[in-house]
Amino acid sequence: MRIRDYGIHPGQMPTGPLNAISDVKGVTVGHCTVVSDRHNTGVTVVMPCEENPFTHKLPCAAFVLNGFGKTAGLVQIDELGTLETPIALTNTLNVGLVHDAMVGYMIDRCRTEGVALRSVNPVVCECNDASLNDIQHRAVREKHVLEAIRNASAVFEEGAVGCGRGTTCHGLKGGVGTASRVVRMPERDYTVGLLVQTNHGRFEDLLIQGRHPDAESPGRTGAPDQGSCIAILATDAPLSDRQLKRVVKRISVGLARLGSFIGHGSGEVFIGFSTYRPEAVSESLVRSLQMREERLDPFFRAAAECAEEAVLNSMIAAEDVTGSDGTARRSLRHLLRPIETD
Repeated sequence: MRIRDYGIHPGQMPTGPLNAISDVKGVTVGHCTVVSDRHNTGVTVVMPCEENPFTHKLPCAAFVLNGFGKTAGLVQIDELGTLETPIALTNTLNVGLVHDAMVGYMIDRCRTEGVALRSVNPVVCECNDASLNDIQHRAVREKHVLEAIRNASAVFEEGAVGCGRGTTCHGLKGGVGTASRVVRMPERDYTVGLLVQTNHGRFEDLLIQGRHPDAESPGRTGAPDQGSCIAILATDAPLSDRQLKRVVKRISVGLARLGSFIGHGSGEVFIGFSTYRPEAVSESLVRSLQMREERLDPFFRAAAECAEEAVLNSMIAAEDVTGSDGTARRSLRHLLRPIETD
């Protein structure tokens, strides 16, 4: 079940066929979920293209709205404007181990393909799932990262899976969510897709289509807005890294529509990349992948709409989860009624 099954259709723009980040051709997503008496955690990997991203670097940008986070790899993205590895998402204290696993994966892949590799910039993002997970144990290991990569597909689960297994969103169960929008242009249609790891917001602030759910708070009132939201945006439009940064900034609009004000203890980190490549490119020529600035408005809207819907999908798709200390997070589905169909 996704949020549209409950009669809620955020925004105005058309979606792609899957309404997912994988509507951008070549993008796939894989999860590995780690569940035990102590653990509710995992890892999610976004594969940006079918080719080796180290040899087919993609235009990429990052924007940190609030920097209470431990993401790895953003410095080089800001400097060079390219993405050269898959993007992994996990829990806060597992960033180092996942980063090491990504280095190993890229070394092995490049060695197999006969590509020299002396340096690589893995991108690893995180949310703190310590409310439901024994985070100090750092349960996500190399085998889990490699399993997530092997599981990568255009069709993937949402909710309390992978990196979203132990997260909390607006006081309810958070998780992994996705959405997409189609941007109509005179020459062709372009797709914008988004994936989120949601672990932010307060229940008292939650708005769905401008209204707060008519329900009692699932936890203590007055809790701070903390925990983080990671968003990964993909598009097949010819956007430069600078333009991608302009677009990913608008992800914040989608979060605000749902009531988040981006509290002190919340880390909002957004990354965007473009899969667009000219049909014929000579490496000896200067080339531009830049769309005219005045044509970016639909992409701004698409980013905002995708973010709003992806967050709601992460919450409605998630089942209830209880941590080892008895802490429980209930799914948004308890507060909404799905549309009855014949």
